[in-house]
Amino acid sequence: MGAQKKRAAAATAAARVSEDPDDLARQPLQAILLADSFTTKFRPITLERPKVLLPLVNVPMINYTLAWLEAAGVAEVFVFCCAHSKQVIDYLENSEWFSQPNFTVKTIESHNIISAGDALRLIYEQNVIHGDFVLISGDTVSNMLLTQALQEHKERKKKDNNAVMTMIIKKSKPSPITHQSRLGTDELFMAIDPNTKQLLYYEDKADHSKGTICLDKMLLAENPSISLHNDKQDCYIDICSPEVLSLFTDNFDYQHLRRHFVKGLLLDDIMGYKIFTHEIHSSYAARIDNYRSYDIVSKDIIQRWTYPYVPDVKFCGNRATKLERRGMYRASEIEQSRSAQVGSFTVIGCGTKIGSNSKISDSVIGEGCTIGSNVLIEGSYLWDNVIIEDGCELRHVIVCDGVIMKAGAVLKPGVVLSFKVVIGERFVVPAYSKVSLLQQPTVHDSDEELEYADNSSGTVEFSSIQGTADQSNGEMTSESSEAHKPKLGTGGVGYIWSICEGGQEEEWRHSVAPIPEDKLAELSEAMDDDQELVTQDRTALSTSGELISDSNASEGDDNEDSKDDSVYFEKEVEATFLRAVEENVKVDHVILEVNSLRLSYNMTSADCAGAVFYSMMKLAVKTPHSSASELQQNTANIITTWQKLLKSYLLEIDEEVCTIDLDSNYICIFSLLVN
Repeated sequence: MGAQKKRAAAATAAARVSEDPDDLARQPLQAILLADSFTTKFRPITLERPKVLLPLVNVPMINYTLAWLEAAGVAEVFVFCCAHSKQVIDYLENSEWFSQPNFTVKTIESHNIISAGDALRLIYEQNVIHGDFVLISGDTVSNMLLTQALQEHKERKKKDNNAVMTMIIKKSKPSPITHQSRLGTDELFMAIDPNTKQLLYYEDKADHSKGTICLDKMLLAENPSISLHNDKQDCYIDICSPEVLSLFTDNFDYQHLRRHFVKGLLLDDIMGYKIFTHEIHSSYAARIDNYRSYDIVSKDIIQRWTYPYVPDVKFCGNRATKLERRGMYRASEIEQSRSAQVGSFTVIGCGTKIGSNSKISDSVIGEGCTIGSNVLIEGSYLWDNVIIEDGCELRHVIVCDGVIMKAGAVLKPGVVLSFKVVIGERFVVPAYSKVSLLQQPTVHDSDEELEYADNSSGTVEFSSIQGTADQSNGEMTSESSEAHKPKLGTGGVGYIWSICEGGQEEEWRHSVAPIPEDKLAELSEAMDDDQELVTQDRTALSTSGELISDSNASEGDDNEDSKDDSVYFEKEVEATFLRAVEENVKVDHVILEVNSLRLSYNMTSADCAGAVFYSMMKLAVKTPHSSASELQQNTANIITTWQKLLKSYLLEIDEEVCTIDLDSNYICIFSLLVN
């Protein structure tokens, strides 16, 4: 029934678009822009304003996305609005985007959508997409040329109707300590056919504690060449055929674009739909997924990696600022004391005032801000109409519109102050705190479980502080203010949100603040310990990929003996294999010898396959070579010559997946494939 349903959906999709490739080529290029991230990572800010309207170097995020789509040749954009939809629609209607020639922006609104999958199903029902389209989120910044990727997608589609999607990727090496990219996203593993660029495997939630990833053995059997990468960044820019929308409609369990849809297509062996990749090299593309990526992309914009979408170039109605030496940008009508110091890679918005002896570096200051005397601002983001009184210190923080910091207040690294919060005099806000006028929700929505919008109704349903501070004297007009003074100091207004259990690590991993040295030291030490366990401890992985358990302490001696047997067995198999290579022994005779070793050591087929494969790889590395291509050729020759030996044990394995050890012995394979 499932297969019939999918075929029916595919037929329906084909009927809704022209079957003539030339007609499709003449269709104006369309785009779907999701103006909702369907996550809660930017709370508490996004409880009051949609993420796409948050300022990125003093320009709403969505403007970068729309400006790129227009430059890339897109003729019509459908902006899907859910959380705070009225704010998004009002902004677009009052902007220049609704009056651009040859570039049409239309909005689609829904208050009942809880995921990207639901959004695409609704768009499909409206029948507004008539050909290939670009799928993108409104928090994406790019300056890439779309022509080549679009042409590749169309050419593939002509040859293979199942080629429904092209994913834009770029090189980005993750940190070996934190296992995350510079954007703060988890290390991504992708398997790609190096010849066709077809995506074969996608995993962004690998269990690094085990040091392994799992590949379906059929994937290895059916594809003669696979490159496994952990140094690619998903740009979240997709070129899609119209069938993509019908696939979402037919599969209601497709909610998340990557974890559900992409992985679902990769595992679907009924319809055979394919996803391909297009890697960009000199161009820029990044999505703002968390506070760390907000910081990194802001710095990239200031350092002009995103040109022409930079502060001194006027686009989409922004106020162009003047670029000065050392990467410093100043808007007009700024009042700055002679003794104030503005450092490199800093942006100062229009109408801002800076008092005497204040120091600002590596920061973005919005419009209409007032900064007092002897203020220190470093690596921070102040939005519009912020008031910072004398003697305050701010390091690596985000401060939203209308915030007031009383004299001497201090913000420790990683702090986020939401709209109109007041920090009391000399009060120190602890590191990674989130402060809002809205009380913290009692139920913590999980991005993993829900992928829900911040607030699908577009209105905030949380208790807030009713009183407001008198900016002239700092007194509260609400009687309930006394209860909140101890939280944020004298005259303070707002709630400090508590960090949920187990969430401390998430805070410093995804913060605008650099990861603390002590945390990096802990991670490095833990990584060394894990490596030692892999090579010495009884939980080490054998070359067959099996984990020798030590969960039962009473069986320690047995486990140790088992481990010793495994090591001796693997050495015996390696010696047998090398002797066979040197003496040109027939494969059938080698199989008999390995089988006798298997019986002697009481090993499984998986143990035999792992030991044989390890011996092959070790021989490939030891065979003289001067380049990665020669090493690859050595490996291919050895596997081709001895594939009968390896297959004789693979055929007996019942497991559905082959486990490859990322650490220890097989690291040579991955250095080959990645490079």
